This record gives sequence, C-alpha cells and structure tokens, in this order.
Amino acid sequence: MTASKIFLYFCLSFIGGIFLDSTIFTPQLGFSSSSKVYLLLVGLILGILLISVPPSLHLRKRAGLAVIGFCILFLVLGIWRHQEAEIQISKSKLQNYQNTEETINLIGIVGEEPAIGEKSTKLTIKTEEILTENSSLQISEKVLVTVNRYPEYKYGDKVKITGKLESPPVFEGFNYRDFLKKDGVYSVMSWPKTELVGEGFGNSLMRTIFSFKNKFQETCRTFISSPQEGILEALIFGDEAEISKEWKDKLNLTGTRHITAVSGMNITIIGFLILSFALSIGLWRQQAFCLSIFLLLLYILMIGAPASAVRAGIMAGTLMTAQYFGRLSAAGRAVIFAAFFMLLLNPLLLRLDVGFQLSFLAILGIIYLQPTFSDRFFKKIPNPKIFPLKTTLASTIAAQTFTLPILLYNFGYVSLLSPAANLLIVPVLAPITILIFIFGFAGMILWPLGFIFSLPTWFFLTYIVSVVDWFSKLSFVSLALENVHWVWLIISYLILGVITWRFQENQKLKFLNY
Repeated sequence: MTASKIFLYFCLSFIGGIFLDSTIFTPQLGFSSSSKVYLLLVGLILGILLISVPPSLHLRKRAGLAVIGFCILFLVLGIWRHQEAEIQISKSKLQNYQNTEETINLIGIVGEEPAIGEKSTKLTIKTEEILTENSSLQISEKVLVTVNRYPEYKYGDKVKITGKLESPPVFEGFNYRDFLKKDGVYSVMSWPKTELVGEGFGNSLMRTIFSFKNKFQETCRTFISSPQEGILEALIFGDEAEISKEWKDKLNLTGTRHITAVSGMNITIIGFLILSFALSIGLWRQQAFCLSIFLLLLYILMIGAPASAVRAGIMAGTLMTAQYFGRLSAAGRAVIFAAFFMLLLNPLLLRLDVGFQLSFLAILGIIYLQPTFSDRFFKKIPNPKIFPLKTTLASTIAAQTFTLPILLYNFGYVSLLSPAANLLIVPVLAPITILIFIFGFAGMILWPLGFIFSLPTWFFLTYIVSVVDWFSKLSFVSLALENVHWVWLIISYLILGVITWRFQENQKLKFLNY
C-alpha cells in the first residue's frame, strides 16, 4: 500500500467523522454532549489499541491494523473538529444581545463587498466595539446588516450602526441561519440607523480589487444593455442584481442558473473548458495551463475573492493541474486532499455549503465519468478543435450527473431539458469568458476599442439569452419534486458510486486487454 493511498484513507476517515457528527450524531437523533464524549473516548482507545498491536504479529497484519487504527483516530479527529466549531459558535458574545428590546450601537468596518439590491444593500460588518446604555465592549465578530440602497457604502468604510440585533431567521424550506453560520455570521440587523465614521480601512489590496471591479462593471454597462448586461455581470462576477425575476425563473426552468452564479460547478466547468479551448487553438500545454490558471485567478480576484469562489477555484485548479500533467484518472485523490484541508479549516462546509458540495461532486463527475461518456456513449459525436463538442458534452453531462441528487435534494426540481440547453450554452462559456475580459480591459483603456469588442460580446450574450428564452417556453421543461428525503440522497449516491466503479473496472479491463 502506497503512502498516498494511506493518506487518502486518513482524509476520507476525517471527512467521514465530520459527516457523522453533522448529520447523525445530532441532538435531534438523541445524541447528547455526554454521549458524544463517550463515543470519542471509545474511538480514541480503540484506535490506540490497534496501533499498539504486539510486535509478534506478522508485519503485514500489524501494518494493516495500524492503518485501521489511524483511520479510527482520524474519524475521531473529524468528529472533534466539527464539535469544536459548533462550540465556537455558542461562544458568540453578540448572541447575548439578540432578540431583545435593547437598542445597541455597533462600530465596525464593512469587511466584504456590499451586496447591492434594487431597494436595499446588505453589509457584512466586522465589529470592533459594541456600545449599550450601561457598557462598552470590544467584540470582533461578523454581523449582516440590511440598510437602505442609499447612501451607498463600500468596502473599508467604518460605520456606526444603531438598532436591534436579531438571530437569523429560518424560512420554510430554507435555513437562512445555517446558510450564514458557515461564513461565521451569527447575528443580523435590519434597517438600523447608520452613520459613516471613516473611510479607507480594511485591506488595501482588496480595496484596489473592488475599485477595479467597479470600473470594469461601469465599462460593460456603457456598451451592453439588459438582459445581456445582466447575464454578463452574473457570468463574470456572480452578481445577479441586474437580472430580473423573470429571467431568473427562465434560468431555473432550463437548468442553466449555474452559469450566473459563483458556483463550484460553474467554475469547474469553465476552468476545464478554458484549458481545453486554449489547447484546441494551438497553444502548447504549458502555455494553455498558465493562461487558464491566470484567468481563473483573475476571475476570483475580480469578484472580490469570496470564500465560495476561492474554494471552487482550488477544486478547479486541482483538476486543471491533473489534466496538465496528463493524470486526470489520478486526480480524485488530489481533490479529496484539497477537500480535507478546506474542511480542516472550516468543517461546517460539508453539510451547510451547497456550493462546496457542488464543486466537489462536479469535479469527481468530470474525473470519473467524462472519459467513459466521451469514449463509450458519445464516440460518434464530432470533436473539432475550435468547437470541441464531444468533450464539452461529456464534461457537462458528467458534472450534472454527479450533482443532480444534491440539486434535487436542495431545490426540489429537475430540469428535463437541462442537458440540451447546456449543450448549446456551455461550449461558448470558455471563449465568451475570455472575450469579456478582453472587452472590459479594452473599454477601460480606449472607448473605440471597447465599442469594437462589445459587438462580438453582445452577439454571444444574445445567443445565450435566445437559447434560455426558447427552452423556457416549452411546457415540459421541468419537473417538480417536493420533500426529497435525505435517505433518497444517500441511496442515489450509493447507486451512482456502484455504477461509476463498474465503469472504471470496465475501462481497466479494456486497457489490460489492449
């Protein structure tokens, strides 16, 4: 057994521990804190006993038992790490001021780019001080504050906020509290009195990035009108503020909403296709790889490097690196290693972050199913260099196959025509992403250049809009499935795992026979 394979088992055990503690070892299923401590002690003792087997045993058996023992210890470590993260949440000092009639004053800095809507703006405030009628306390936590659309605030502004703290609500069908919890936000405040105290705080690099992004957006808005402009901003920045509800519904119905979000599946597919596209136009493998990594990094920085995009970028970068070295089949281990380190930093992602789940599963789908789909099911489809239809179709269907159960479980509907719509849209994502970057930079440098490059950009965006609009008008475009149980989710992935394993075994058999 190789060292990398042993480490893979350790990583899977750690992830399994987080999964157990976040889904099964919960108070809802009768597991109290004391019972968890008992389980940890039993696992710890069992793991140590297996590692400390008598030296009289055969070396291979002793090594096997030692590996099992360390796997149990990593399982215990995963359980403990998730419990420790939950304990940190319970220690939040701001929670003592939630849901009371007391009006408090918060002084803090806008720590992330404001999320601007039509009539309101959401500010993520990194608090520095809390002032009440009787006390003043230094607190460093995050608060999500909903304020009026105007006056505008930007990243790095120091503000004083006066209002009442609340715990995040839980809506029917959507746990907003858990959604914020994974990002370290445990308190919200709605429509408080706000006052600007100072400017220019925060990280200077991030201020520069957000300033550049705003100029880029202004350039795009100068030359492109809606709904194409809304699709452009969503595709590049993950910002859906300029997309109307009508078009959001159309994107949902056709199963193409992922192209307008900073989702793991979107970044993964775009990164994979940019590399394939760069290779198809004649660039050397090293040049194509460097260009793809540069564009991926530039994209993440331009949208402000939110945690979701960084995590998806790490996953996509892992896949692209494996493809660069010609070891796509061995990339599964690297993806699991990446997931292990991300979950070590934030174990709440496994259950609470759908984007993390989608990026992880989309990459696994491309790794394990894309070659099979390409060689077995789509072998008669042409694959020209400039428009690699077979590669695009195989990658898209493979990613969607692995993410379909998660999407059904979380959103309760499936788009029946999603493969057809994505087949027409996804192939143009890589060239249009590159074209939008060129258009934006050209427009910022010289107006006539921006106008010239805006024409092909508008053409591609109009093509996407037309495809989405046409498919959304079909009566049988989607199927709603309500109350999908988590047991169905587990069964789906067990079946999918068995099918994938069979495909892999058949591929190995063909290779050996050859």
